[in-house]
Amino acid sequence: MHVETGGRPSRGSIDWIRTVTSATFDEQVLNAEGPVVAEFMSYGCSYCRTLEPVLQRVAETVGPAETIFRVNVPIEQKLAASYDIRGTPTLVMFLGGQEMGRVEAPDPSLSTVLTAVTQPFRGVI
Repeated sequence: MHVETGGRPSRGSIDWIRTVTSATFDEQVLNAEGPVVAEFMSYGCSYCRTLEPVLQRVAETVGPAETIFRVNVPIEQKLAASYDIRGTPTLVMFLGGQEMGRVEAPDPSLSTVLTAVTQPFRGVI
């Protein structure tokens, strides 16, 4: 995947991660059927930009088994505060509207991130 400055996928690439806002979070994340990962991130965060292509590959790998969304923390400060997000990136895993786990600033390797986003759901689904 090619990434432009700011961590956004470049034109022509598939963005496997959709953005949610405070207006769509409940419907898309909390009321979703099946496991959901919310990445609380910032386009100004260099570590988030490093993690972005890895998270895109993870989203492509898990496909329809899990849905991954991003929350832009500088814009959605109240939403981030309601989940006690202290830094970016933070991955929060949800199932049935309940937080199942979280990882703050995961190592940006495919295996580490894949384990982080699937481990909380093992044995539950």
